[in-house]
This record gives sequence, C-alpha cells and structure tokens, in this order.
Amino acid sequence: MIYQSTRNNELEVSSAQAIVAGLAPDGGLFIPKEKPQISIDDIKRLAEMNYKGRACGVLSLFLSDFMSEEIETCVENAYSKEKFETESIAPLYGLKDDAYILELWHGPTCAFKDMALQILPHLLTTAMKKTGVDKEVVILVATSGDTGKAALEGFADVPGTKIIVFFPDDGVSEIQKLQMVTQKGNNVLVSSVKGNFDDAQSGVKKIFGNEAFAEELSKKGYQLSSANSINWGRLVPQIIYYISAYCDLMKSGAIEAGEPVNICVPTGNFGNILAAWYAKQMGLPVARLICASNENNVLTDFINTGVYDKNREFKTTISPSMDILISSNLERLLYDLSDAKTTKEYMFLLSATGRYEVSAEIKHAISENFFAGYCDDSDTKNTINKVWNENSYLMDTHTAVAYTVYENYKKATGDETKTIIASTANPFKFNKSVLGAINESAVTSASEFEMLEKLSGITGQKAPDSLATLSEKEIRFDGKCEKQDMQSVVDNFLK
Repeated sequence: MIYQSTRNNELEVSSAQAIVAGLAPDGGLFIPKEKPQISIDDIKRLAEMNYKGRACGVLSLFLSDFMSEEIETCVENAYSKEKFETESIAPLYGLKDDAYILELWHGPTCAFKDMALQILPHLLTTAMKKTGVDKEVVILVATSGDTGKAALEGFADVPGTKIIVFFPDDGVSEIQKLQMVTQKGNNVLVSSVKGNFDDAQSGVKKIFGNEAFAEELSKKGYQLSSANSINWGRLVPQIIYYISAYCDLMKSGAIEAGEPVNICVPTGNFGNILAAWYAKQMGLPVARLICASNENNVLTDFINTGVYDKNREFKTTISPSMDILISSNLERLLYDLSDAKTTKEYMFLLSATGRYEVSAEIKHAISENFFAGYCDDSDTKNTINKVWNENSYLMDTHTAVAYTVYENYKKATGDETKTIIASTANPFKFNKSVLGAINESAVTSASEFEMLEKLSGITGQKAPDSLATLSEKEIRFDGKCEKQDMQSVVDNFLK
C-alpha cells in the first residue's frame, strides 16, 4: 500500500514511513493511493470474529508492509478487556429500532480517542524499526481536550519516544485538564496555550513546517511526529469500529447482510467522520454520513454551501472537544474529491484568507454523501434530558449533539434507515453539564468532583475510577505559553 501527500501526489511513501513522519514534508496529509475493498462476504467473515480479529483484518488491508504477526502484536497490546472494561471493546447499544449508539469510550481515558491512541504507540514503534529510524521520536499534540490525555496515556514511558501536549487555556473542562496535568511518565510534557484550540493546532503545524528546527533536532537525535489525526496511524484504527459496528448489527439480526445504514458522527476536526467515509469507500454499505456540529458550525456551513469560512466568532460550548474552526482532516476529503493541485490551492487560501469555496462538482459529491446539521447548548441539554427520561440512557454533551442532529435529519428527510450514532465520551467526563441537563437544581458552585458524586447518586450509575480519583493525584505540569512561544517550549524540554 502506497501513500501520497494530499498536496503532491508524486510524493509516495510506505505506510510505515507515513506513520513515522506524521505530516508530509510539504505540509500535506498522507492518504492511501488506492482504497482497499471489502465485499459482503468479507464483512460476513469479519462478523464471526471478535474486535481484535476485525482490527487485524482491516489494518492488514492498509498496512501492507507490516507482517501479520506485527499487526497481531499491536492489536493484542492495544485492545484488552483490562484496558477497555469490555471484551467487545466498542459495544453497540440499541436505543431505538432505528438508532444504535456506538460506545467508543470504554478505554482508559473515557473518550473515543483511546480507540486509536492505545494502538498508535505500538504501530509507531513497529514502523520505526521497519524504517530504520535510529532517532528518538518526539510526538507533538494539540488537543481540544480528549486527544491529549489519550495520547499521553498511550505514549507514557514508551521507549524511544517523548510526547509534548498543548491544550487551550480555559478551553477544556476541569476534568480534561486534570487528566493531562497529572499525567505520569518520564517522557511527557504538558503545557497550556493562551488562546483557543485553533491557536494550539496552528502552532503545532508551524513547528512541523519549520525545516531549520527539524534539522536542528535531527542533529540532536530527535525526529518529530504527530499523534493527532493528521497522522495516518491515528486515523486508520478509527475505520475499524465502523466496520465492527456494522458486523454487530448484522450478527444480531438487526440488519441483513448488505443492507445500508447511516452513520452519524459528532465532529470538529473531521477525522472521526472521515474514518466512516473511508469505510464507505471500502465497500461498507453506508447510505448517508451525518455530520453533527455544535455552535462552531463551520463544517455544517461548508457541507451545505461549499464555502469554508473560519472567519467567525469562536464559541466556547459545553461540547468543548468540538470547539474547532479549522478542521484539518477535511483536507483528505478534498483530495479524494479533486486532486493534489486543487487541494493545495484550497489550503493556501485557508491559510491566507481563512476562506475558500469548492467547485460545483465537489459540492455535488459532498451533498450526495453527507448531511450536516448543528445545535446549540440548549438543544444539547434538552436532548440529554429527553433521552434520559425516555430511555434511561445517559449520554455526554458531544453524543447529544449527534443525537439532536440525527433527530433533525429524520424530521427533514423522513429517512428511517437504521443509523449508527458515534458516542465519543463517557457522560461523567462532562458531569456538570450532564447533571445540569437532567436536574438543573442539583448544579451548584461545587467542584466537578462533587458534581461527579451527585450525578452518580441521581442516576444510580458508577463514575469511572479513572475520573473519580483525579482530585487525589499530584499536579505535575502548570506551564502556560503564548502560541508564538510553543517551539521554545519544545526546545527547552528536549534540552
């Protein structure tokens, strides 16, 4: 399997090289030259396997330069009942006859990022050996909340690696922040950035694009890479759980083999729904991809109008992991629907003006595959309340955004197709907002940990130990920097 840059299709590398590099040297993202295909018979075979078997099957199609034994070892190390609390790893919950919640938050950090970031360190260290990398890999991460902790948890004390995580100051929840700043490990560093997520993400990209700095680090024995979804090794594991969810529906008798389903995803950076797009491109019977946004609805506007415009007010919401105005992974979709030259032009316009408009052909292709909608915090809370009272099912603020948009989609289209709804975080991770949604009078000025206990008491559900014990952990990192000083933070840490 050959990988190309979204900005230069003459730049070709192996999957191992793509994973080690993270970002292409021209600033583009790596993408498979051809999409591997799966048939209905292939899906039937996968349906008879457990999650680990399905993961090996899917990864082997994309990582063709990895030996099967290497893939099996990576999968075995990543997906265990001890780490994910359940042997099914990504269980599917039937909320209604036509709505199924794909729970992606049973991992160690209670967020969907664990699905990829528990396996990425193993893929990366294997890829380093395969490509003869003799340097220490430095992982740079910008996070809107969940990716940071999941990456830290995955890479902590992994030999041959260091990891540096930047998060927006005041842009994550108290629990998300504590998860990061209390992280153990001798190879980790965490720093907040004055600004929002886009500031942190742009800062990381700028560091990656600084060739002189990369050369300086190389002389010192370091090589930069990424654990954000710009890294193909982070994105490819996400394809697995959509295929696995379809297998579970089929095996349970909820759908017939080959019956189309919709997939609804709450997304800010576009990576999670892009994985569903790839599953569809491979041959998974997917009818409509439903893209759900919060009030930072730049993706909704883009899908509906063909105009991407980040020149708008950045809003802080109760679904903070989606508070994003620059959706990096959209670049991969644009490449799929056009070519490297066109994609590069759009990305130049985005950088220079904050805006671009796609051609009529691209807009048509997007509208044929995607539906987009958004909701505000009030609708998000109302959905949490409604689903809890009607179904005794507790969902977090991001999942509630997806469910709200899904319900709006059904009203607008009348489409009764069975739909997989990606649930991206444990509701206890955003306890204050969830508690306020189901019992507003229970919310006080108390700490998030007292809110955690209240939410558990009211719902009768147990808070995950990894969250409940956070307040007892030592704070190891309290650094804060301006976005223009992020490179200095990296440099000082590596010294």
